[in-house]
Amino acid sequence: MSELEQLAFNPDEDDDEGSDAAGPATGATGAPGEAGAPPKNYITQAGEARLRAELLQLIDVERPQVVDAVYWAAKNGDRSENGDYIYGKKRLREIDRRLRFLTKRLAIAQVVDPAINQGVEQVFFGAHVTYSQADGQQHTVQIVGVDEVQHERGQISWVSPMAKALLRAYVGDEVRVQTPSGVQAVVIEDVRYG
Repeated sequence: MSELEQLAFNPDEDDDEGSDAAGPATGATGAPGEAGAPPKNYITQAGEARLRAELLQLIDVERPQVVDAVYWAAKNGDRSENGDYIYGKKRLREIDRRLRFLTKRLAIAQVVDPAINQGVEQVFFGAHVTYSQADGQQHTVQIVGVDEVQHERGQISWVSPMAKALLRAYVGDEVRVQTPSGVQAVVIEDVRYG
């Protein structure tokens, strides 16, 4: 097998450093609803597009560049003390690990369009929810999939304690959220989609 063939990406091949850090959904098998089946991986259209763009960037740009660098470094002789070769192989394993993770997560993703709930005053996946705390502070969060959360943009995962408390509640409802400092009551002020 040539050096380039050894560097080919195989999405089914696990690396020799252990399993992916993909969480509970990657190691399970079986049909949805069966014991051991992966949990639902809800995701918004924007989140799926971001993950797919990252996957394509890794496949089309980053991985070929690293493969070329490793191939060049391998031609330079002694691989045991060749920093370019050692680093390149390490980076290649990181890229392949991320490719496997993205491929698995996208394969089980269920894209949800929050716009179908436009005008509804009940909290569902994809909603932008404004709530107020007992001290009067207001916060706005968007409930999104676990693979697309960006906290700096006010997004929270649909499996987080806050989202679990908010889901299915209506505008004006008071819900209780378990936080590290104890149970906190919040009032839903506004729900919007899109």
